[in-house]
Amino acid sequence: MVTAQPKPTNHPLAEYIHRLESGGTLVPNTPENLLEVVGILKSYGVVLDAYSKNLIYIAEHQFLVLFPFFKYFNGEINFRKLLRHWFHDRINFEYAEYCMKAMFWHGGGGLDKYLDTPEFQQRAQAVIQAKFKNNPIMRGINQLFPDFLIEQLRVSACYSGLGQFWRVMADIFLNLSDRYEQGEIKSIPQVVDHIKAGLVANANKPITYAVKIRGQVYEIIPASVGLTFLADTAVPYVEAVFFRGTPFPGTVSFNAQAYQVPPDQARFQYGALYADPLPIGGAGIPPTLLMQDMRHFLPEYLHEIYRRGPRGEDDLRVQICMSFQKSMFCVTTAAILGLMPYPADTKNPEEQRLNRVYLQKWMDRLIPSRLQEVNS
Repeated sequence: MVTAQPKPTNHPLAEYIHRLESGGTLVPNTPENLLEVVGILKSYGVVLDAYSKNLIYIAEHQFLVLFPFFKYFNGEINFRKLLRHWFHDRINFEYAEYCMKAMFWHGGGGLDKYLDTPEFQQRAQAVIQAKFKNNPIMRGINQLFPDFLIEQLRVSACYSGLGQFWRVMADIFLNLSDRYEQGEIKSIPQVVDHIKAGLVANANKPITYAVKIRGQVYEIIPASVGLTFLADTAVPYVEAVFFRGTPFPGTVSFNAQAYQVPPDQARFQYGALYADPLPIGGAGIPPTLLMQDMRHFLPEYLHEIYRRGPRGEDDLRVQICMSFQKSMFCVTTAAILGLMPYPADTKNPEEQRLNRVYLQKWMDRLIPSRLQEVNS
């Protein structure tokens, strides 16, 4: 029996709940929004490609290196590259590490759970013993502080996990740009569908991690553990980076009496969906590094729009950040629709009710976000 959608809700973000129920998106479908979202995701895809390669390089070649001075060089060390590094004429891989540390600290998902299992500790000890077979000092440190080196391998596993996640997302975003330039993508809903299809297609992609020591391969996260792209990296990434994040130094008080930093990590709201773009460009603000990276790879059609703004290129990083937030709400839309318990167009009243409950929980978290600002 065909029935209507549930009655309108009184939720503060009811407009967006109804929009999603009817097959719409969090970001309105306008030509300008389409151009901004696709253009910024093209730039972001190029940057993510570089980030993912470096994170995976660090995980596979810089593990258990206590002072990894050349971890950003991807194994290619020469004087010219060193000069570019010193003068910051390079990709700012520090931002990738910021996101990794946020995921590591907030945890969540199967990867986080596996890193606390006896199996991981056993595999980690095997790597430690092989790595420092001929190093009595490090073996002595390992005996005195048995959790120290294991913790370093936990961090390395997070480097690898985030690198593998970003490898997939970079390909999704770059393919989106290609389809847009070929005339296949013509609306924001099509952007969301493209991202959702990419997430679904890679949902069960295995997340594994192995290192090589003296020609022998040691599996730290074997395929048998069963970690997958969507549940164990994508969802924890959205939770840690989109929603929670970490407070930026100099923008909030760390005085406990001021209550500007919640005592509970679950109540953190410093992620990409909440951050005020205006501080972007200031020292000590991690996303400034990302915006600086993306400005080098902006497609000309998007760069021209920024030049025509009231301040021209004087606030380019802020403009990039505002476009970036729009794009992240599109990614969030894809995640919401992809994880929805029942199809959005279901006609079953009970399924409609459960979808409504599901969407309301998402919108509860988005009330203090910048959703309404990016749509104003």
